Amino acid sequence: MRRTRTRLGRGLGAMVATATAAVAMAAPQAAAAPAGPDAGRQAAGTEAGQACTVADLGKRHPVVRTTEVSPTITHFKGWYVTEGTTGSQTVTTSTQTTISVSVGLNGTVQGSFAVELLGTVGASLGLNVQVNYTSTSSVSNSISWNFMQPGYYGLYKGTKKVTGTYGSLNCNRVQQGDGSYALKWVEGPDSGSFTTYATMEEGAVRCEDTVPANSIMAKAKTLLDCGAAATAGHAAGPVPSEKAEKAAKAAKAAAARDAAGNDAEATASAKSAPAAASATRAALDCSADAYKIAVPGKPLSWGAPVLADDGVRLRPSTIFSAHLDHWRLCDVTENNGVLEATLWNWGNGGCATIAQPNAADERAVLRTVACTEDDLQRFYVYRDVPGSAKIGVQNKHTGYMIGHDRYADGEFLRQYSSGRPDGTGTYDLLKV
Repeated sequence: MRRTRTRLGRGLGAMVATATAAVAMAAPQAAAAPAGPDAGRQAAGTEAGQACTVADLGKRHPVVRTTEVSPTITHFKGWYVTEGTTGSQTVTTSTQTTISVSVGLNGTVQGSFAVELLGTVGASLGLNVQVNYTSTSSVSNSISWNFMQPGYYGLYKGTKKVTGTYGSLNCNRVQQGDGSYALKWVEGPDSGSFTTYATMEEGAVRCEDTVPANSIMAKAKTLLDCGAAATAGHAAGPVPSEKAEKAAKAAKAAAARDAAGNDAEATASAKSAPAAASATRAALDCSADAYKIAVPGKPLSWGAPVLADDGVRLRPSTIFSAHLDHWRLCDVTENNGVLEATLWNWGNGGCATIAQPNAADERAVLRTVACTEDDLQRFYVYRDVPGSAKIGVQNKHTGYMIGHDRYADGEFLRQYSSGRPDGTGTYDLLKV
């Protein structure tokens, strides 16, 4: 049931037109259906297999893998209208279920990657979905409706809940048929899930009404107790619905289970990521070679901190660097041309990481802690063609790319959801 601009003159006569419109607007429901083949290209202007440049090594773009669209009732109230109570009334509904927009690690939307992803989702489905953090709990729960006939009504607000999974497109070297290499956008190893919702709708429906299948209105009708006992001789006003109450309790229980699971995962991750660096590292299989991770063509490179509460910064290499600018790649694996490694610092004995409390934060500072091989301490390394030392670095747990805001002595290395747009997330991996 759509909402009119004036909120006046609405009734059963308007329902027929609204139901017809709902059929035309309804998106087909798909259980983990693949997104359209152009989904990654619509918002990002890129797709797998397209050429990229060295400036793209430290960037990523979203690619939608699956989507599911489900009509969902967010607010509901059973209401009985008698002969003397027809006309315009304002009804306060009860919250049925709450939908919050989220991407990836936490219950909010941070950074350009999340916004780009949700925009891509909306474009691929032809829906106007929310692309910033919000929740249906912020929607007013009152509905003004013009009741033209007596009867048992369900007044509702609802939307299309959109969930799914995503991956990322990263720039990496790819070996071609003739044995040569080229830089191309490839599907990176990281992935995650998202939730958003489309435009809110409100309306009223009766047990006698014929409604479009798989519509928001049809979902509302299922919450009505349409037996004769529910409405026979009922006074005008609210009618408790056992079906609606059961559905609301089930939605709350599911939300509580999801929250408990997220809390447990966060606790486990926190326990596996100690807060301070230690000179005694875990038993890592590290390369014999040490490297500087330098800004291309510039003297500054990644320098590990001496103090535990400091972060990795751009520093010049001097005789006083005490190997804090030297890194070893440890427990290296390779999958489809993408390296995965732990970055161990020769100077302080710690491993590069994003601190767990800040894991989902845009611009969280890169730090070093005691080496535990937690996924927060694992990084994907995207490489230029052989003969070039240029790389891009991505945290395995967060999916964010490592970069810096500006070129300056003492500038922090940080994580950025999409990487740096100006190419400052591309570094040289130089053997020392």
